[in-house]
Amino acid sequence: MIKRTIREAAIEALKRSGKPLSANEVYNFIIEHDLYRFNAENPENIVKVEIRRHCEGVEFPTANPNKFFKILLNGTYWIKDVSVPGQTSTSLKSEIVIKKDSENLKSVVNELKTIHFKHTETFKNQLLNQLKEIPAKTFEIFGKRLLEVYGFQDVKVTEYTKDGGLDGFGKLKVGITYLNVAYQCKRWNTTSVSRTEVDKFRGAIQGMYEQGIIFTTSKFSKGAQDATRRNGAVPIILIDGTTLVDIMIEKKFGVTLENMPVYVNSLEDIFIEE
Repeated sequence: MIKRTIREAAIEALKRSGKPLSANEVYNFIIEHDLYRFNAENPENIVKVEIRRHCEGVEFPTANPNKFFKILLNGTYWIKDVSVPGQTSTSLKSEIVIKKDSENLKSVVNELKTIHFKHTETFKNQLLNQLKEIPAKTFEIFGKRLLEVYGFQDVKVTEYTKDGGLDGFGKLKVGITYLNVAYQCKRWNTTSVSRTEVDKFRGAIQGMYEQGIIFTTSKFSKGAQDATRRNGAVPIILIDGTTLVDIMIEKKFGVTLENMPVYVNSLEDIFIEE
């Protein structure tokens, strides 16, 4: 058997059949003629998804920009840029209309992706700017709650004027034991956190904690990044403003997700024989 990808096997199935096929028919042809050997629980669905990802007129977020198939009026598939066997002039005109609709839809989807990217970047900037404006003490509470979202236990914020160089501490379960972790919050606007700050924090927690975390709404200097690990010293994790916002989005921490429906053409499902 010639080694092929699933997409290549689907194209070969259409060529050998000499006629348009549904996704299930393509799969059955592949199996019958041993064009590809699957190692999956639901190979029929895999074939369908692969065809749709590379099909004109079927646009969705994970669709592939490279198209090798086209969908016909009856929901079957054929090879892109290859004349459909036995196609009448009427159906050809209809196909041209559908292709034009497909191009328009693709353009709209691309615009949607661009808008989504701009929205995400604007949203992240807004969130970070808000964090920079909250009081320093409130930012320490923010750090506590963020650690709790990540699974830390017994997280406490130290007294604001007597923190000894750390703003809070807690425990993180690692395997069968607990790691004692201290954290420090720096609600800074533009100034980068330097290596000196990292060294001072490490000195304050050395011997009492197994790990340290520094949160900042700003950035870390190159020297600070290079000082996160030292032989025999407490490792320090650095989380800058950009990473903070990414974590918030990932954990939906202070972030609400609003789903907007994106419709995907699956008209061919109507014509599948039970």
